Amino acid sequence: MIVRHPQRLPLLALGMLALLTGLWAGLARLGWNVPLPRAGFSSLHGPLMVSGFLGTLISLERAVALARPWAYAVPLLTGLGGVGLIVGAPLLAAQLSILAGSLGLVAIFAAIVRRHPALYTYTMGGGAILWASGNLLWCLGWPVFLVVFWWAAFLVVTIAGERLELARLQQVSGAAQAAFLLLLGILLTGLLLLGWSYDGGVRVFGVGLVGLALWLGRHDIARRTVKQTGLTRFIAICLLTGYVWLGISGFCAMLFGGMPVGPQYDATLHAFFLGFVFAMIFAHAPIIFPAVLGARMTYRPLFYAHVVLLQVTLFLRLIGDAAGWSAGRQVGGLLNAVTLLLFLVSTVSALQSPPTQAGRVEIRAS
Repeated sequence: MIVRHPQRLPLLALGMLALLTGLWAGLARLGWNVPLPRAGFSSLHGPLMVSGFLGTLISLERAVALARPWAYAVPLLTGLGGVGLIVGAPLLAAQLSILAGSLGLVAIFAAIVRRHPALYTYTMGGGAILWASGNLLWCLGWPVFLVVFWWAAFLVVTIAGERLELARLQQVSGAAQAAFLLLLGILLTGLLLLGWSYDGGVRVFGVGLVGLALWLGRHDIARRTVKQTGLTRFIAICLLTGYVWLGISGFCAMLFGGMPVGPQYDATLHAFFLGFVFAMIFAHAPIIFPAVLGARMTYRPLFYAHVVLLQVTLFLRLIGDAAGWSAGRQVGGLLNAVTLLLFLVSTVSALQSPPTQAGRVEIRAS
């Protein structure tokens, strides 16, 4: 495979390194007897997955979209912060690198907003501010079980902004936009409550998640494009299943409240990060990877394999959480990791060299 932008590969590799290492640390957290480089390494699962992988990937995507050389420093900073966590650099140094990268993402969105002032760009910029705020709290010593909700807000608000951009093709009414802003306000209220009432803040946050799941399910263009065929339908199915998991995560947060550890905490977070966030990644990977690398991608019905496996393995994991069935939770978590590896292999193998050939399709946003 030949790519037009090989200089972006090291930045993408930093994100992939954080993903793979984060998955390994996650297996240790589940109780699998895997070798770790040092004590306490499993606690880095969340920071590596969210900031090291997702933060780097989103920052790289936005740097490509902005097309300014300075913007590539943003994924570099977050990626190096992830490397610092992996190799055992001083924790604060790694945290500050990630914080600097998240502030850089705010600067990227500030430039984007100046070019395209609209509700969706303001929304995505707000998501970047939430990420930077969460990283600042992390640097100040807040525990991950609190900070993780700021990181979750970054992801859901960013994704909602991206989908709002496409939803405008359906001419979303003023009332619907007002409802969207109200739901973002509820989400922010939950975050602000966390420092005073962890339990109450998580429950309010859950209300915001459920509301956004319903709003996205109602207004996303995927409701129409799911009736089409091929890649367009694949993307729509990923999105719609993701919104179901978003609602489940919000419902769990409302039901269980503030649980810093344990199966309820696991169910709430992984319904969100695996069920929702990775469904969004599955949907957008055929768009993002070709755009970042300057390659083409062949759509394959085999893509549905990792989508179906994600649903089945995550359901098994949550059944284990709900029933106190530790073996189900462990096996489900292991199969979650296998599913993500299958996704990576399937995606990379579908990338093609830039020249157009018969049977190749150029991926477009859906």
